[in-house]
Amino acid sequence: MATSKSRWYALAALALSTLAIGLDTTILSVALPTLSRDLHASTGDLQWFTNSYLLVLAAVLLPAGMLGDRFGRKKLLLGALFVFGAASAACAWSTSTGQLIGARTVLGLGAAVLMPLSGAVLTVLFDDKDRSKALSVWLTASALGIPLGPLLGGWLLDNFWWGSVFLINVPLVAIALVAVTLWVPESHGDRARRFDPLGVLLSAAGLVAVTYGIIEAGDRGWGDGRSLATMVGGIVLLGLFVIWQRRNRTPLVDLDLFRSRAFTGGAVLATVASFAMLGLLFALPQYFSAVEGQDAFGSGLRLLPIIGGLLLGARTAEKIAARIGGRLVIAGGLALMTAAMVVGSLTGAGSGYGFVATWITVAGIGLGFTLPPSMDIALGALTPERSGVGNGLLQAMRQVGGAIGVAVLGTVLSGAYRDHLPAHVDETVRQSAASGAAVAEKAGDPGLLQAVQDAFTHGMDTSLLVAAAIAAAGAILAFVLLPARAPAAPVESEPLVLAESGL
Repeated sequence: MATSKSRWYALAALALSTLAIGLDTTILSVALPTLSRDLHASTGDLQWFTNSYLLVLAAVLLPAGMLGDRFGRKKLLLGALFVFGAASAACAWSTSTGQLIGARTVLGLGAAVLMPLSGAVLTVLFDDKDRSKALSVWLTASALGIPLGPLLGGWLLDNFWWGSVFLINVPLVAIALVAVTLWVPESHGDRARRFDPLGVLLSAAGLVAVTYGIIEAGDRGWGDGRSLATMVGGIVLLGLFVIWQRRNRTPLVDLDLFRSRAFTGGAVLATVASFAMLGLLFALPQYFSAVEGQDAFGSGLRLLPIIGGLLLGARTAEKIAARIGGRLVIAGGLALMTAAMVVGSLTGAGSGYGFVATWITVAGIGLGFTLPPSMDIALGALTPERSGVGNGLLQAMRQVGGAIGVAVLGTVLSGAYRDHLPAHVDETVRQSAASGAAVAEKAGDPGLLQAVQDAFTHGMDTSLLVAAAIAAAGAILAFVLLPARAPAAPVESEPLVLAESGL
């Protein structure tokens, strides 16, 4: 156990690292229109800026905890902080879409190790008396990054070049590196458990193949043979992963967890909510920029109703779930998300922000009714011995759901946008709404600008209807998968709500 003073210094270091990850969760969203213009990125490129990070994060979360147990958490934390800082700098100075996607991939690797190991170190640093207070500080740091990301990102984009949204991580990581070196003691977990390299390879290859196939289908059409073959190949690899996990004596994923109806239902429904909402966060900043003409900071401000709705929904859901059970609350939350996105699909180029703010607030409330209770039900079904691996699996499923959500809904948006444009526009306009708006403004062509805005809102509306269908299916699944009165653990504080939601 570290000394009384040094362990709080160590906590500050861990909090800084989680703050950097929390910022990175949402700061990219407001940068997408700028990246589209400055790097000439297509909608598919924009999807990969997000998904390259999410997919690596999801693929490495589970093995990262196992590696930390075997080889030492402090060693891996220091390595992950260095990788995260170096990748942030590489993102900032990328000169092409390929470089940025590659750097974001490495950034996801660093984050995937930091997330589980920084939490595991807290149990070593603090005894039962102070652990709750330390956990609150750690979660607050992570939570602060979620609403601060759009605001800080917007301010940086309006005053500096787009690389500054990534470079902001570097001083945070530098301080954390020094503090972890000085004050975090080395610790291990189960050092006897064997690593599962084949499981990691099959799961990562399968996820990347499915997502790549979906994004390519958006560019090439859903009848494209190569895209379909890639998706089918990814599904086959994921099927082989499941078979291998059943046969392996030390599997990467403990499939027995899914024997619990509460864990299965909570995990699936949290994944459904992540699918819908991350797809929404992909589209909205582009709408605010290309259609409403907002700068980056204005776009960040206009995303805040989702956070406010989330907080309101989560606090209300806690009280209601205590009386009627989590299943009805979660089903109601998904129904609210469905209704909000159906109303949102009526958004046009001339819709005012008041209309948009109303339906995204309701969507945020629905998210608050869905995500924290779903996760509480899932984690509440685990024994203490399985809480670590179960939480890792739950987080990985949510990250995968978010990545697939961005891929599917981004692909739907991109295809509908291009199909709705006039036939005579050039390829630059077809790449993305940001590129189209920039071409129209440079040419002084209000007719083209109106066509781009109408096409984008048509694409966004179409993707919202798909997201609404997914959320509606989730509302039905809540009654099928969840037990009638699965207990929902109380949400202790607003920071915990935000940290669990993982926007």
